[in-house]
Amino acid sequence: MLVRRIIQLLAGLSLFGFSIAVLIKAGLGISPWDIFHQGLGRLTGISTGMVIIAVSFLVLLLWIPLRMRPGWGTLANAVLIGAFVDLSIPLIPQANGLLWQVAYLAGGLVLLAVASACYLGASFGPGARDGLMTGLAQRTGWSIRTCRTLIEVTVAAAGWLLGGTLGIGTVAEAFLIGPLIQWLMPLFRVPSGPREPSPENPLSKSPAA
Repeated sequence: MLVRRIIQLLAGLSLFGFSIAVLIKAGLGISPWDIFHQGLGRLTGISTGMVIIAVSFLVLLLWIPLRMRPGWGTLANAVLIGAFVDLSIPLIPQANGLLWQVAYLAGGLVLLAVASACYLGASFGPGARDGLMTGLAQRTGWSIRTCRTLIEVTVAAAGWLLGGTLGIGTVAEAFLIGPLIQWLMPLFRVPSGPREPSPENPLSKSPAA
C-alpha cells in the first residue's frame, strides 16, 4: 500500500497544480490563497508557481510557534504544486468568451476536488496552509471555520489589493470544494493507512508523515 500512497500523493499534487492553472486561465476568480499568490507574482515579477513555493515555506515557519510538525506530504505539497502550476500555465490557452470561462471554471473545480481527495487520501499529511489553519485553531481554541475565514479573508484582500483575480470563481470554490472533496474521499482513501480527517478539519489528528 505504500507504493500506492506515494503514487497517489504525487498524482494528486501534480493534478492540483494543473487545476490551479486551469482556474487562473478561466479568469473568473481563484481561491483566496491563489489570489494572494497571483498578486504577489504580479508585484514581484516572479512566476505564480514560484510564489506558491516561497509562500509555502514561509507559512511553514509559522508552524514553529504553533508546535506543528511537517511531514513528507507537507514538504512535497510545498514544492510540487507550485512547480506544476508553472509547468501547466504555458500549456493551457486562455479562456476566451464566457462559455469557455465557465467550462474552465467547472472543469478546474472538479479537478481540484479530485486532486485534493487524492493527496489527502494518501495520508501523508496536509499542506502548509491547512496546517496553519488547524494549528491556529488548536492554540487559540477558535473553531476551524473561524480560523479559516479569518486567514482566507485576509489573504484574499491582500491579494486583491496586489492585483490578484477575485470573482465568481472564488465564491464557487468556497462553497463547492468542501462538499466535492467529502464526496470523493471514500474513493481515494487508502484502506491500510491512518484514517484521513475530513476536509473541514484536515488535522483532526496528527499527520502521519
